[in-house]
Amino acid sequence: MGKLTITRAQTPKPKFEDVSRLEFGKLYTDHMLVMDYSRGRWHDARIVPYADFVLDPAALVFHYGQAIFEGLKAYKNEKDEILMFRPRDNFLRLNRSAERLCIPPIDPDEALSNLIELVRLESGWIPTDPGTSLYVRPTIIATEPALGVRASDQYRFFIILSPVGPYYAEGMKPTRIYVENEYVRA
Repeated sequence: MGKLTITRAQTPKPKFEDVSRLEFGKLYTDHMLVMDYSRGRWHDARIVPYADFVLDPAALVFHYGQAIFEGLKAYKNEKDEILMFRPRDNFLRLNRSAERLCIPPIDPDEALSNLIELVRLESGWIPTDPGTSLYVRPTIIATEPALGVRASDQYRFFIILSPVGPYYAEGMKPTRIYVENEYVRA
C-alpha cells in the first residue's frame, strides 16, 4: 500500500452554523483526498487542502467524458463514533464503473484506509441532526491531454466531502429519470 501524506489547511473554512440551512452539495470541508495514475500505476495518495485543480484544456475528461463517481454518507452515532455504510463495497462498485470506461481500478483497501483518514480528519464537519450527514464523493477523471478517441493514460482519483441536509429540501417530489435496463449499478 502506498504512503498517504497529509497537508493540513492553514486557514480552516468557517463551518455551518445553522444545520437546517444546509443544502445538498453546496458546502465543502477543508480537505480532500487526491491520488494520480500514470506510468501504469496509482501513486502519490495525499490529503490536501480543498482547492481547484489545474487541468489541460485537452484533458480527455473534457472531450470524451471519461469520468466516474460514486457517493456515500458518513454519520456519527450517539457515542460520537463515525459510521459509513459498506464503504469498501462502494469502491468495488466504482471499480466496476471504471472497467466499463477503461479506467484502471483503484485498490479498494487502500482507498478505504485513505477515506477513513480523511473522514477522521474532517470529523468536525459531520452534522448530527436527523436527516443530515457528511456526503462522500469519490471521483475518477481522465487527465491526459489528448484529442484522439481512446482511453487516457493518466487519471486523477479524488474524494471531496460535503456536510448535507436532505437531498430534496422540499421533500420527496416526483423527479424525471432515465431508466437503464442493460447495466446494473448495484
